[in-house]
Amino acid sequence: MTGTLIVALDLDSRREAESLIERLDDSVDFYKIGYQLFYGGDGLALGKALIAARKSVFFDLKLLDIDNTVERGVAAIARTGATMLTVHAYPQCMRAAVKGAAGSQLTILGVSVLTSMNDADVAEAGFARDTAGLVALRAGQARAAGIGGLVCSPLEAEMVRAIAGPEMAIVTPGIRPAGSDAGDQKRVMGPAAALAAGATHLVVGRPIAAAPDPAAAARAILDEMAAGGTRLA
Repeated sequence: MTGTLIVALDLDSRREAESLIERLDDSVDFYKIGYQLFYGGDGLALGKALIAARKSVFFDLKLLDIDNTVERGVAAIARTGATMLTVHAYPQCMRAAVKGAAGSQLTILGVSVLTSMNDADVAEAGFARDTAGLVALRAGQARAAGIGGLVCSPLEAEMVRAIAGPEMAIVTPGIRPAGSDAGDQKRVMGPAAALAAGATHLVVGRPIAAAPDPAAAARAILDEMAAGGTRLA
């Protein structure tokens, strides 16, 4: 089986996002809504509209706060019918998120280390571990907390799979098909390689949204995923 492609709607307005969705012409049915659109472009309303249209929605909000706030925030997102939601992969935060999502179909994803960070960035942030060590620590904590998945670089997908077990979703941004610019991402990989390493969901933004023909770009990635990736969970 191939994995799942998620298109990141990293755009300023609902109108821009809806234009991209229309241009994708049903080649994609899973969308990520992050800070840019959620806070500045009516992203919550768009997410609800997509859910009503039987699309899958991933709210990438990276929640981190006191337990009660996280639990109630997660419960509010769960009521929208969203498929996925991110929280930062701190043990206390993940446990609170699990409580908030209880009884719903919402999959909680713990964000391990951002794909824009490397070992120097992790050290500057004050962590005593390197990037791989911090991701490994958080993968074990995510499994112990009972959340549904982890967000990590595709370069760490194989390691995370070994720690997290066969059932956990592994969602990987930092996916760059052949010929794409890495942009501000520092730990990237191609679609087929990421799936073979253990990823289940690939998040792709600029290589699709900035393409002259977004639908063709999405289909090319889907073809690469189908031809070269093996879904492990």
